[in-house]
Amino acid sequence: MISENLRAVRGRIKEAAGRAGRRADDIILVCVTKTAGIPGIEEALAAGAADIGESRVQDAEIKFMAIGKRAKWHLIGHLQTNKVKDAARIFDLIHSVDSLKLAEEISKRAGADGKTQEILIEVKTSKEAAKYGVGTEAVFELIKKASALPHIKIMGLMTMAPIVPDAGQARPYFRRLRELSEGISAKKIDNVSMRYLSMGMTQDFEVAIEEGANIVRIGRAIFEG
Repeated sequence: MISENLRAVRGRIKEAAGRAGRRADDIILVCVTKTAGIPGIEEALAAGAADIGESRVQDAEIKFMAIGKRAKWHLIGHLQTNKVKDAARIFDLIHSVDSLKLAEEISKRAGADGKTQEILIEVKTSKEAAKYGVGTEAVFELIKKASALPHIKIMGLMTMAPIVPDAGQARPYFRRLRELSEGISAKKIDNVSMRYLSMGMTQDFEVAIEEGANIVRIGRAIFEG
């Protein structure tokens, strides 16, 4: 089932990319494994999955022991400062940095491990109180300060659109993130690359791709149903 679902998702990515005049090969599919066990992850890897996404550090620790570096690991959920040490050890890309305090802790822990941690800044593009992320008006100031930290590399932005009845209603939130990315890129800040736009999940990833996403985070469409 998982291999068939993965094939179907890749087909939808290709179609969405084509509508936007883009190459599907330029879009990274992060397989979100929070509902998947080790056998499911192994099946996805056998079907060509290369990127794994987890929301919780403690869940990733168990799976990382079995899978290791056969995939690139993405932390897509909220990160508490007391979990940074383990996160820096496991994850290749942390998508959910939304404060200077968190960026400082990541830089400190990454430095202790002798590495530079790649991160994305999570942006709150909607007004939902329950959403994490730095407000759109505060993104540039956070990036400017975080860019001076010695053991992180800012690689782009991430957002989560509201859950809406029609995926097209998520379009303004994705467009806003792309516009922010373009504006930040134009400022040419040292240690900052707007290489990645992480946006779009099972319910809205095609619209996100049309608006410029080059990382999509998909779980249910691959591991459920």
